[in-house]
Amino acid sequence: MALNFRFAVVSDLHIALPHTIWNHPNRFHLVEVSIPAFESVLEHLTQLDLDFLLLPGDLTQHGEPDNHVWLQKRLSQLPFPAYVVPGNHDVPVLMANEQSIGFVDFSYHYRKFGYDDPEKLYYTCQLLPGVRLIGLNSNCFDDQGQQIGRLDTKQIGWLEEVLEATRDELVLVMVHHNVIEHLPDQSRHPMANRYMLENAPELLQILRQYGVRLVFTGHLHVQDVAYLEGVYDITTGSLVSYPHPYRVLEFHRDQSGRERLQILSHRVESVPDFPNLQQTSRQWMGDHSIPFLLKLLTLPPLNLPLAQAQELAPSLREFWANIASGDALFDYTHFPQEVGRYFEKYGAIAPCGTLSLIDNNTTLLLSK
Repeated sequence: MALNFRFAVVSDLHIALPHTIWNHPNRFHLVEVSIPAFESVLEHLTQLDLDFLLLPGDLTQHGEPDNHVWLQKRLSQLPFPAYVVPGNHDVPVLMANEQSIGFVDFSYHYRKFGYDDPEKLYYTCQLLPGVRLIGLNSNCFDDQGQQIGRLDTKQIGWLEEVLEATRDELVLVMVHHNVIEHLPDQSRHPMANRYMLENAPELLQILRQYGVRLVFTGHLHVQDVAYLEGVYDITTGSLVSYPHPYRVLEFHRDQSGRERLQILSHRVESVPDFPNLQQTSRQWMGDHSIPFLLKLLTLPPLNLPLAQAQELAPSLREFWANIASGDALFDYTHFPQEVGRYFEKYGAIAPCGTLSLIDNNTTLLLSK
């Protein structure tokens, strides 16, 4: 049966009403632009005859009730349905405190946006005839109350039951944490592993078993499309950090069953108080990158002495902005050989060694 639909992905909005904004000296985020940037995106998306919108978490700056209320009211005004999942910033504490909603409160704020049963922080719904969305919760808390990225056992069992019952449908999965590595050795890197789902291999095994090929994630704040053994993890950069991207996607299945997904990426170029947002934001990221770069250089696997890291860091000022943009290519031949080769691994080169510019605009051929 032929099937065609169009949808958008906007991730890591970090919505922050002015009275909720707080500063941290090393933050990469321009949360000041969260609301005008989102309004700019919605102005564009409402002209496109979309079937639905996906928001893969970090909807708010830090779980503030006022920000959740603002967003659910704004989403209710859209001419197309929107679906959300919680990010780590949306449910940062197990029990509500003076700043944030509690873990179990999230679904009650978003009953119109996937959570028909607010007793669960995960859900499934039919988007269109033959098309199903599964929204997963990747936020858990350990015995010490620390937040971790993981699917709990009950949710895993529920997921298998849903997939068993919907074998004949096209299934899209949305979850905040990454399920496939988007950076070199991401699951083992001391700085990058927190962006990965702890039990990603278990989830991937289930998705492959039931033929699920498309997963939409956020959290990492980069534009990247990763592929592993039949599954694509399409992660979308943050609306409040360079390059302020969002995606418009079109799925096509012809009468013979051939399937493809076209991905087009857009950027918010300006908002009222930041008329040159792209330039200003890239500058902001570079200005705030040195502490991050020093950690990257001195932690495993490089383990450079601090003095050498301090010497190299200024030359890497644009590094993370280029990663966040997607489709980055690097030449660090002027670095010590081992260091240069390490950073060049972050470029848009497929495992086979060929150029692979698929992070922003591409067409994925999905047919088996």
